[in-house]
Amino acid sequence: MLTARTVAKETIRYEEVAEPVPEPGRALVRVHNVTLCGTDLHIWEDDYPTDLPIVQGHEFSGVIEAIGGNAAGLRAGDRVAVSPVSYCGTCRPCQLGRHNVCHNIGCIGCYSDGALVELLSVPADKLSRVPEGLALDLAAMGEPASIAMQAVNRGRPSAGETALVLGSGPIGLLATLYLTDLGVTVISADTEAERLELARTFGAAETLLVDPAASFPDAVQAARLDELTDGYGPILVIEASGVPSSLENAIRLVASAGRIVQVGISARVATLSMKAIPFKELDLMGSRNSLDLIPDGLALLARHQDQARSLVTHRFGFENLQQAYELMRNRTGKVGKILIEMPAAQAAARGASAREAIPAGALA
Repeated sequence: MLTARTVAKETIRYEEVAEPVPEPGRALVRVHNVTLCGTDLHIWEDDYPTDLPIVQGHEFSGVIEAIGGNAAGLRAGDRVAVSPVSYCGTCRPCQLGRHNVCHNIGCIGCYSDGALVELLSVPADKLSRVPEGLALDLAAMGEPASIAMQAVNRGRPSAGETALVLGSGPIGLLATLYLTDLGVTVISADTEAERLELARTFGAAETLLVDPAASFPDAVQAARLDELTDGYGPILVIEASGVPSSLENAIRLVASAGRIVQVGISARVATLSMKAIPFKELDLMGSRNSLDLIPDGLALLARHQDQARSLVTHRFGFENLQQAYELMRNRTGKVGKILIEMPAAQAAARGASAREAIPAGALA
């Protein structure tokens, strides 16, 4: 079978390797779709705490080809999404029920070989069946949907509250979608007007365009924020951009006794006042991975398939991975989720096209 291995900085090599064989407690998944995120870009650029070479791909979906032993009702032929994260179960975070930040955490495609391969062996307990009616390509985004939901859950939202989501990339948009489902009024802020237009389709009641060269909010936006929050500020802020100034804005704008969830990741340094957090008595929380929320993420995507599909801005065949990563790096246009169509998905599409070309009644 064919695999794509990142062997050095910005260098992918396609290799023929032996197919895996069934093992007890594991399933062989024929990979159909992989979506890329910022972590994938950092790994490709050799700017991530993992060792090259590695097979990337941690957001993916496919079809079970074989299972070694019993697997909780799953069987060959089932469409599945895969949780890439593994944890030890014995360290202090795991004992606290926070295995999403396990001291010995592992992740398929980030710390061990991942899904940019035709057939992958994965632990059977990491499989989630794709809901009926949810397209397999959209199911590849079950993992980022779970990350957005984890961030929202960390913020302890309640129906009727007003939340500010800073950043309308895929995670910010999915957080907006989930918050809206929960009955929260969402204000979305971003530096790109096009993303804010998309945020409205994900449920944002109000959008604020951020000028990176000016203070945020401006006088008009500040008045609108006061109007929407009765002068107190949003009780919940989800920071999903990873921009240092955005966290600074979150602390400044959130209501007293409010909650801030930092889910955007960056190695850059934010400058924070040592006064604002205690004076407002804020809850400032981080969010990473998810607590086994991929089934919930798939359900969210299934409920909102039009919005989910709008996240995918580019599709590349497996043979064109280099171009996909170069597009992510160069950012020459609007880039949302990039979807990689693996050979199995390409074959399925060709089969569907061939069936559509057969005249009606020819198969009778």
